[in-house]
Amino acid sequence: MSRTLPQRYAAALVARRKLVIGLVLALTVVVGAGAIVGDSPDGTIGQAGIDSEEQAALDEIEATYGTDDAMVTQIVVRDEGGDVLSRESLLESLRLQRSIVRDDAIEATLRPESGLSGLENVVGRAAALQDRAGESSRRESTASGPGEQRVPTLDEQIAALEARSPAEVEALVARVLDPDTTTPGRDPAAFLPSEYEPGTTHADARLTFVFQTADSDGANETPEAAYDAQVTIASLVDDRFDDAFVFGQGIVDDASGRAIGDSFRLIAPVALVALLLVLGITYRDPIDVLVSVFGIGVVLVWLQGVQGWLAIPSSSILIAVPFLLVGLSVDYSLHVVMRYREARADTRDDDTEVGAVRSPTDAMRSGMSGVVVALAAATFTTGIGFFSNYVSPLSSIRDFALLSAAGIVAMFVVFAGLVPAIKLEIEQFLADCGRERRQIAFGVGAGPVGTVLSGAATLSKRAPLFVLIVGVVIASAGAYGATGLETEFNQADFLPKDAPEWTESLPEAIAPGEYDIRGDLAYLSDTFRTRGQGSEAQILIRGDVTDPAVLTATDDAASTVSQTGTISLQADGTAAVQSPATVLRAVAAQNRTVADAIAARDTDGDGLPDEDVTAVYDLAYRAAPAQASAVLYRTDDGAYASARTIVGVDSDASAQSIAGDVRRMADGIEATAPVTAIATDGPVVTAVVQTALFETLVQGFAVTLGVILVFLLGLYWWRRRTPGLAVVTITPVLIALAWVLGAMALLEIPFNSETVVITSLAIGLGIDYSIHLAERFVDERERHDSLDAALHRAVAGTGGALLGSATTTAVGFGVLALAVSPPLQRFGIVTGLSIVFAFVSCVTVLPSLLVVRERLLDRRQH
Repeated sequence: MSRTLPQRYAAALVARRKLVIGLVLALTVVVGAGAIVGDSPDGTIGQAGIDSEEQAALDEIEATYGTDDAMVTQIVVRDEGGDVLSRESLLESLRLQRSIVRDDAIEATLRPESGLSGLENVVGRAAALQDRAGESSRRESTASGPGEQRVPTLDEQIAALEARSPAEVEALVARVLDPDTTTPGRDPAAFLPSEYEPGTTHADARLTFVFQTADSDGANETPEAAYDAQVTIASLVDDRFDDAFVFGQGIVDDASGRAIGDSFRLIAPVALVALLLVLGITYRDPIDVLVSVFGIGVVLVWLQGVQGWLAIPSSSILIAVPFLLVGLSVDYSLHVVMRYREARADTRDDDTEVGAVRSPTDAMRSGMSGVVVALAAATFTTGIGFFSNYVSPLSSIRDFALLSAAGIVAMFVVFAGLVPAIKLEIEQFLADCGRERRQIAFGVGAGPVGTVLSGAATLSKRAPLFVLIVGVVIASAGAYGATGLETEFNQADFLPKDAPEWTESLPEAIAPGEYDIRGDLAYLSDTFRTRGQGSEAQILIRGDVTDPAVLTATDDAASTVSQTGTISLQADGTAAVQSPATVLRAVAAQNRTVADAIAARDTDGDGLPDEDVTAVYDLAYRAAPAQASAVLYRTDDGAYASARTIVGVDSDASAQSIAGDVRRMADGIEATAPVTAIATDGPVVTAVVQTALFETLVQGFAVTLGVILVFLLGLYWWRRRTPGLAVVTITPVLIALAWVLGAMALLEIPFNSETVVITSLAIGLGIDYSIHLAERFVDERERHDSLDAALHRAVAGTGGALLGSATTTAVGFGVLALAVSPPLQRFGIVTGLSIVFAFVSCVTVLPSLLVVRERLLDRRQH
């Protein structure tokens, strides 16, 4: 019965092809309606909720500390070799701020009372307060105490600087930046490069911070209004400065979105032309090309419909799914069409006269019975290969797994049902009209393709051990190279790159834009202590935080940071941190009572109390509650339950590197104080998530191989009582996978949570190719007494379809290497390599394994 099931399916398909066409098209309408009536919101690669002590510490900080959830956008004004502290430069920034606050859309996103802050504001307020106080006060302090006077408005600041000469403004800048001058609010040096020499009045770059509210409609939704405002601010900056830029998450998202759009405008025409060209060469028949393209279109309709019905949000990783399905659809289509062509010309199994051809119905019945099992097995194994990613803790990758698996199932329905039924209807109609079609299967017969495939079969027949040894040696080298693959996750790797020079000659309609976002981030991280998303980490300190050793420990941890690490440094070489120790010193500098209390308890002269720390904390809370509550958590009964240290980090470094450096600081605190210190916050939690994700995906990778192996063992035992074929079929896939990993090592492509998903293609496509060729060989071996004849017919017949499929898919994916979006580039390169290696392994290693297996079976029988 197992041998007749494929024939029964093929007979039913041929006999009821009109019903099949009607049912599948009706189902397509129902499923495709999801694209219209369903909900597919925009989304991004989200953060995962993994249970960890780092996440628990972050949750505790957010629940107990008065955290500032404002979004920080940074405006960088620079003038290499010039001076950004001149009167004109400062005035231009103040006028820029006035333009920003006068824009209603931007102003609505600014944090009340403190939406803009820059050195220009410090200087402008100082000038305005001098004017307000009169000539007699100009020789006194550059700023008044908090609350003594109303803060000057932007218009007053602009007017005050306009009324001064460049020399007067320079003198004012000198007073403001004098290290001995106490200025309310943020330290003016915080707006200048980290290597700024205190007291000087010249700098080639400075920062302005824009603080925005992060309000959105939902906790997991992006603050679109704030992001749009950042893009508008960037355009205002470009209008006023020759060399300045804006950096923020909205700018990053805008650049990434434009890069993806530019990439598709650039590569879509190339991919379409390449697809049609390869299909035309492979099929050599416009009708078959149109039928194949129609089937691909139906699969894509199903894809959009499923996404809509399941409300799967769009994200950058899902861009890969249509390319994946197009490539696999071409593969399925080629196998169906080529097996039909071969069956139509092959008359050995029926009573057709020699030299005649089979009827279309007989040919389709024979062709589908020979290929449907391979299609079903490939669908299962490929679907499992992608669906295994559903174990990921990231929702976007789970969506990728679900949508890919659903698309692969849809592909089987279309190309094992709809497409052969439609092709048969067309072929029967043409036959009835007297048009006899005698297309030859691709790779069969004379020609360069047939010669190459025949040569591969001959080599495998004559020197199978040589082929296997070469394949294994290369695979071993690839596996060794894979041990050195980078596994860290760096968000900067996802930022768009500037387009290569050759794109400048392209027509404007498809030429990509310029992208400086990656360079801007590098400059920002190298020059300043950055603010905003991904630029800070935290250390939560639990235990007796009033122990004097805690202050000493946090102070020592900040002073022993590596100069080559990821933690931002201040001009004095110490870490850019905010801790109980730094807050006490800062408050003492502005409050005599706190300073006296510390001095009375400081026995070693380090500016920190060595006893009765609780009393000093209480005084600091009364003198500067906002500063104290930022690093100390005091319960309602006045007890100090925890403390924290806020650490500035390089936002363009990898999450794992940042986590390692911050954890070393935490370990240093624990080593010298009787407390527990836990590194946490965005970069650290991201590192935990990415590590867990990577481990989960690798485990899923291994489980997938196991499931596929068990499936093939069962399949070959059920159909042919030859379970050993399962091992033979899967071995070329593992060899191709090792080749891919070795190539990634040579190309310095990291093997992280992003690319581990991509490399699952090596399994999905490799299994697909191997199953088709192994099934074909077994069929041919039963029909031929000669091993050589069976091998040549299998490699030439199925190999031709595989070559057409591999070429089309590799070209379709390979053009992604032209993209200006790095994720798309990596996807195109790794996928193209996976396809090429899977095909080469399939037509060289697999035939050699089949020959060796045949010889071993013959030796056992004799």
